[in-house]
Amino acid sequence: VQLQAFGGGTVQAGGSLGLTCVVSGGSSSRSAVGWFRQTPGKEREFIAGVSASGGSTRYTDSVKGRVTISRNNAIVSLQMNGLRPEDTAVYYCAASDDPFVTSRTQYSYWGQGTQVTVSS
Repeated sequence: VQLQAFGGGTVQAGGSLGLTCVVSGGSSSRSAVGWFRQTPGKEREFIAGVSASGGSTRYTDSVKGRVTISRNNAIVSLQMNGLRPEDTAVYYCAASDDPFVTSRTQYSYWGQGTQVTVSS
């Protein structure tokens, strides 16, 4: 499974940004996909995930109400609104061998990161 992430950039606090992940190869159509982010010196943090069917989603508490994940076959989108300086990070998309998205979903395939910077 291969993943490519697009759409990072710089935005002012309160603004919006959309990220796109293209998932291909292998069993990608049967894979749950998640978005993560990481800042220097911190562990990678799960933000949101969507099931293989696109019918089920999951979010971490810190982004609920501000972030929406959606899926249209091989395209997984992450729409972020009301961005805050603390949302600044490198964002990654990842895929799982599991079609379902739960707290125990393991993500084995990773795309390259895309930088999101929120200025105050």
